[in-house]
Amino acid sequence: MSSHRVWKPRAGIDLKGGVAAQALAVQLAPIAPPPTDPETIKSSSDRITLKSFTPIDAYTLGHLIWARLSPLSNTQPCVISISTSTGVVLFQMVTGPGTKPDHQTWVDRKRRAVLRWGCSTWLMSRQFEGDEERFRKTFAMSESEAGHYCIHGGGVPVFVDGVEGVVGVVVVSGLRQQEDHGVVFEALEAGWE
Repeated sequence: MSSHRVWKPRAGIDLKGGVAAQALAVQLAPIAPPPTDPETIKSSSDRITLKSFTPIDAYTLGHLIWARLSPLSNTQPCVISISTSTGVVLFQMVTGPGTKPDHQTWVDRKRRAVLRWGCSTWLMSRQFEGDEERFRKTFAMSESEAGHYCIHGGGVPVFVDGVEGVVGVVVVSGLRQQEDHGVVFEALEAGWE
């Protein structure tokens, strides 16, 4: 049995017809900043455990993130990508025009970091205080190998109650790293309890 809170879908979240998406799209408030202390990140936002993680769950989460980011789409285009730990992409969408191939590169690097270390890229960023060279040396990686990973927020692991290890990865790329990370949790809180 998990020692962490297990999140289940909120009643009334139904994306058919875009009801939840429209409700979230009107939120123009800034994205809430995530905690910055590594221990707080580990004990709270880095260990969200869901009751299940199905393609429908990924679809719902992806649309909730998209709806939250859509007011920013003309000035800050983002890529939202949700996949299984085996690499099957369950949801991927851009928030608006202006995304570049580099956005996908960041998505891939964040996903690889989450899968290798089993934690969010925001936690990695805070543990290493954003120092990529210290990160590289800590894991004895060449510069080339280190380039396959990044320690900028926005890559979040998905855990499922009763299943060991990371089951999926949610990645947002295009905002400031704390916003890339924070928007995932805003969407989770909107759709799960």
